[in-house]
Amino acid sequence: MRRCFRGLLFALLAGVSLTALGAESNMQLLRAPVNRLDTESLQRGARNFVNYCLTCHSAKYMRYNRLTDLGLTDEEIASNLMFASDKVGETMTVAMTAANGKAWFGNPPPDLSVEARIRGADWLYSYLLGFYRDDTTASGWNNLVFPNVAMPNVLWQLGGVSKLVKTDYDGHEKAIAGMIAVKGLSSLEALPKEHYAVLQIGPGEAGSMTRAQYDAFVTDLVNYMDYMAEPVRNTRIRLGIVVLLFLGVLFVFAYALKRDYWKDLH
Repeated sequence: MRRCFRGLLFALLAGVSLTALGAESNMQLLRAPVNRLDTESLQRGARNFVNYCLTCHSAKYMRYNRLTDLGLTDEEIASNLMFASDKVGETMTVAMTAANGKAWFGNPPPDLSVEARIRGADWLYSYLLGFYRDDTTASGWNNLVFPNVAMPNVLWQLGGVSKLVKTDYDGHEKAIAGMIAVKGLSSLEALPKEHYAVLQIGPGEAGSMTRAQYDAFVTDLVNYMDYMAEPVRNTRIRLGIVVLLFLGVLFVFAYALKRDYWKDLH
């Protein structure tokens, strides 16, 4: 009995500690403007994922032929999205081995099949927009959401090269437009809490896309990763909408029947 009580007490204390740590980070994530039912966005996201992520990261729980749910044919998938596989029924794997990934990046790149379920769409969106140039790291890049991450910014040619700028709250409102702001960064522990870290792109460091185009690119990519983590969720959403519409129509008839049944008593 005492052991059970100790175990329960330890679990409660651990939960409180984790909650306190989460509250202390005080990180502001951008809200990802994703829409899982936007088929065109998901198709563009699949293209972005294959071209920019699948070279290092695998998605071993996702099969290419599952993309037919997005309105693509097997021929379109094989011609435009399959570069590392021969059969449309194969999973999204990469040629890079875990040993090579560890040797090149310090850690093997994680599989991205269910990353959106682990991190959340807002985290992924903020992470992809949170890279900035940092000459003190091995890759030359750093990230506001994931400090000292080993992954370099593979999208810099599209989005441009961002730099970290410290600003106070007065300058925060102007600098935050379309950018990442994080309060109380772990990499800037000496920075007062009323200060912020903001990413800015300087003159001559812009990418091939405008800010709006790059945000849309990242949105499509995160939208697809969110879909890939749980493809069947789209079916549940559509089914739920149909059920709610049916219940709405049924309510109208039920209410009319109720009025007719009780009209002589009121």
